[in-house]
Amino acid sequence: MTTDPVTRAWALLIALSALSTAVAASGAQGRILAFLVLPLAWAKAQIILNRYLHLSQAPAIARGFALVLAGLMVLLIGLASLAAP
Repeated sequence: MTTDPVTRAWALLIALSALSTAVAASGAQGRILAFLVLPLAWAKAQIILNRYLHLSQAPAIARGFALVLAGLMVLLIGLASLAAP
């Protein structure tokens, strides 16, 4: 396997996208779907920010983005947990 970080990030994004598709195709709905898909979306966002946009070279900015994304995911999962079944 290649050691190029961008290629590895691309492969991981493809795998996470396939997993998201599998979850969506599984018939999961409502809260369960949100609880499964949102962490996958967060992971994909982190990969894009750190590998493609090279925020890993600016740790303070990367940390800021990570905190904002984590807060957003907590908010979205919280809203999903309050949704009607």
